[in-house]
Amino acid sequence: MAWIYLLIAAVFEVVFALGTNATEGFTRLGPSLLTIAAAGAGIFFLSLALKTLDVGVGYTIWTGIGSVGTVVFGTLLFDEAMNLWKALAFVLIIGGVLGLKLADRPTPAAS
Repeated sequence: MAWIYLLIAAVFEVVFALGTNATEGFTRLGPSLLTIAAAGAGIFFLSLALKTLDVGVGYTIWTGIGSVGTVVFGTLLFDEAMNLWKALAFVLIIGGVLGLKLADRPTPAAS
């Protein structure tokens, strides 16, 4: 269940980041309220995930998914530039996230 909480937290992280851009310095009420709510929800679900996951693994994956999601949706919604170097960097981030997920698998108890 911790991984599901972490994925939910990462979705809220993306909403938070994109919402922050839309607030125009927190001068627009609707996007500002959405951004604040998304930040709170993201931290709440992250805290649930961290009941089980190591903080280093959970936080790193949360920020990694949030970073990649923010760039993908920033490119789609805000017409931000995408180039080969950005794409390569995101592949590396995704590889790191997958590596951390695999490394977090429980090991069999020593007998």
